[in-house]
Amino acid sequence: MAALTPDLSRARRLVVKIGSALLVGPDGLNGAWLQALCDDVADARQRGTDVVLVSSGAIALGRKVLGLPAGALSVEQSQAAAAVGQIRLARAYEEALAPHGVKTAQLLLTLDDTTDRRRYLNSRATMQTLLGLGVVPIVNENDTVATDEIRYGDNDRLAAQIAVTCGADQLLLLSDVDGLYTANPKTDPTARHLPVIDHITPEIEAMGGDPVSGISKGGMKTKLLAARTAVAGGCAMAIAEGSVANPLAAVTAGARVTWFLPDTDPRAARKRWIAAMKPRGEVRVDDGAAAALNRGKSPLPAGVTAVSGDFGRGEPVAILDLRGNHIGCGLMRYSSTEASEIAGHRSDEITTILGYPGRAALIHRDDMVI
Repeated sequence: MAALTPDLSRARRLVVKIGSALLVGPDGLNGAWLQALCDDVADARQRGTDVVLVSSGAIALGRKVLGLPAGALSVEQSQAAAAVGQIRLARAYEEALAPHGVKTAQLLLTLDDTTDRRRYLNSRATMQTLLGLGVVPIVNENDTVATDEIRYGDNDRLAAQIAVTCGADQLLLLSDVDGLYTANPKTDPTARHLPVIDHITPEIEAMGGDPVSGISKGGMKTKLLAARTAVAGGCAMAIAEGSVANPLAAVTAGARVTWFLPDTDPRAARKRWIAAMKPRGEVRVDDGAAAALNRGKSPLPAGVTAVSGDFGRGEPVAILDLRGNHIGCGLMRYSSTEASEIAGHRSDEITTILGYPGRAALIHRDDMVI
């Protein structure tokens, strides 16, 4: 089993979730801890690892600035605190990473942005572009509008969704515990640490507990839900103690964690997900386009001879050759109406035809199964 345990230092794309209790203390932002974390992030970038940070803390920061009382906040107070705190949270990450020459970006999302196909494609395209430019995205739940997430939500599940969306191979949840135990180690001295989970069984799920921090919302139950999402998307997930200085370096050096292992890789899991979808339409391509698809290229409008069906952007379509043979399937970047209008035309004609800029490919090769 040890041979299967992932190595954080070899991650191709790493998503790190930071909880509020780690980032915000009684006196406000834990600046020294944040700087040490960002030093780790910069080291990972130097190794060639793409890094995405999913960070809580906006509400906790904002309530201190606004002088809101301790205890539960109303939805309106939480939204106001999030609005005030988010700008400070983003600035703190920017200032901590800037000395390393690392650029940051802020993405505020809701779970709908990763479950609705059209918004999912937009989110994925933005993150892929940012990572390709060497930027570290700082992602948080858009608590100013996501009232359900303020009431029930957590960033553990959001981090897992982000990991799947951006094709991460590793997800690290920095928490106030160093992994999963057979019982709550704070109340049960016989609780046993579980270093590796290769299958999330009902018995494993029953080990989830409730949050023990007065600031963070997630407990072990939410982390197990996150693990299910991550491993289904081909991403290994770890739960680690985050309060130590340089928490990523600590995990790399062998700190005790719990790893949840996937049975496939992110690319294969994504292809399997796309292949299981029911097509909403068909796109026929000429022989030249069919040959290009088999070489791993994305289909361009110029190679399309016909479009049928009624589908929206982000929905699945079947790809056929001139003789009606099934080549593959993929998620369209255009609606059926738009695709019909630009079929057979060069990519540089799209803006003239549609009246607004479009993407060069009808389907990106990452969103396609041949």
